[in-house]
Amino acid sequence: MKLSIIINNELEEKLDKNYMDIINKVIAQSLEQEECPYEVEISVTITDNEKIKEINKEYRNMDKPTDVLSFPLIDFTRPSNFDEIEEDNDEWFDLDTGELMLGDIIISLERAKQQAQEYDHSLEREIGFLTAHSMLHLMGYDHMIQEEEQVMLSKQKQILNEVGLRR
Repeated sequence: MKLSIIINNELEEKLDKNYMDIINKVIAQSLEQEECPYEVEISVTITDNEKIKEINKEYRNMDKPTDVLSFPLIDFTRPSNFDEIEEDNDEWFDLDTGELMLGDIIISLERAKQQAQEYDHSLEREIGFLTAHSMLHLMGYDHMIQEEEQVMLSKQKQILNEVGLRR
């Protein structure tokens, strides 16, 4: 499967190559697990608490920083139901590459560092978790009710285990 991952670093600090590798592996594993039949493009932005707070306020009307935001381009009627994708939909496919554009992921590295300490695991695992969580949102999963949350948690765990980020 061809996969284009565009990682935008909005921070002054250089991103550790290991973090970028984790993001790439988790995205690839997420798509494989959900049996995505398309070549895919994903945009990932790494930012800080201040910037993610602004975005969270603008798009979700929540005036506080968060760990990760997901902006799916496709409104799946059922999670990961790639059969419903209209291949001639110009809004979903990059006209130059033919890749399916699932959406955007924004991660606060500052918040990820805080949560890694809080949950007593590595920053690599936290970045992997946030990426897996966001990828599932891009593919139509949600966690608004307990049953949906259990499905998402199970899928996240599978993804992380497959890429070697066990708890």
